[in-house]
Amino acid sequence: MTNRMDQLLAIMERLRAPDGCAWDRQQTFASIAPYTIEEAYEVAAAVEQGDMQHLKDELGDLLFQVVFHSQMASEAGQFDFEAVAGSICEKLLRRHPHVFGDRGQLSVAEQTRAWEDIKAKERAAADSSAMQDVPAALPALMRAYKLSKRAARVGFDFEHAGQSADKVAEELAEVRDAAGENSSVPDGRAATAVFEEVGDLLFAAANLARKLGVDAEAALRAANAKFERRFRRMEHLATEQGEVFAELNLAAQENLWLSVKRGE
Repeated sequence: MTNRMDQLLAIMERLRAPDGCAWDRQQTFASIAPYTIEEAYEVAAAVEQGDMQHLKDELGDLLFQVVFHSQMASEAGQFDFEAVAGSICEKLLRRHPHVFGDRGQLSVAEQTRAWEDIKAKERAAADSSAMQDVPAALPALMRAYKLSKRAARVGFDFEHAGQSADKVAEELAEVRDAAGENSSVPDGRAATAVFEEVGDLLFAAANLARKLGVDAEAALRAANAKFERRFRRMEHLATEQGEVFAELNLAAQENLWLSVKRGE
C-alpha cells in the first residue's frame, strides 16, 4: 500500500511539474473544489447501488482529489499529504479515548454522545457559537439538518416530533398565505415573501426529519429516485398504449401514475 501511495503522490507531483500536464498545472483550490464535491457524490452513488467495483474506482478518484489539494498546498508552502494524514490520525486518536485511551469500551450510543461532546469542546476552543464550523458549502438540506442538530445540543429544540410536524404545517400555511397574496407577481416570479416562506418550510421539514431519526438528505435522494423511476415507467406505459405521454391531459397522466404505484 505504501508503494502505491508513494506512486500516486509522485504522479501528482509530475502532473503539476513545469513540464507536466497543462490542465493540471493551471488548477487552483477553487477550480478543483467542485470536482472534489462531485467525486464524493459519486462515492455515495456507488454505495447506494451496492456496486463494489464502482465504489473502488470512485474512492480512487476521491483520493486523487485529496492528493491534488495536498500537492497544491505543498507548492504554496502550506502543508503536504503527510500533514493531512497526520491531522486525521491525531483527530481520530483524540476522539476515540475509549479505544486508544483508558476510558474503557462504550456502546454505539455512548460513543456517539462522546464523539459529539469532544467535537463541541473542540469548537468551543475556537468559537463560542454552537453554529461554528457547519460548512457553508454543504447541500442546503444537509446543512439545515446539521444546523438544527447543533441548536438542539444546546436546548433549542422541540420536545416531541409532533411539535416539529406542527411547525411544518404552520410553515406550509404561511407559504399558502404568501402565495395567495402574491399570485399576480409580474412574469410569474415569486415574491420575496414566498421565497422566504418556502425556505422556512424546507428548514422545518429537515428539522422534522431529524426529530424522527431520518437523514433528510438521504430521504430526499430516495424520493428523487422513486419519482424518476415512476415517471419513466409512466412514459413507458403510455408508449405501450400507443400514446405520447407529453400529449396526454393531466387526468390521463395521473391515471398512469396511480397504475405505476399500484404495480410496485
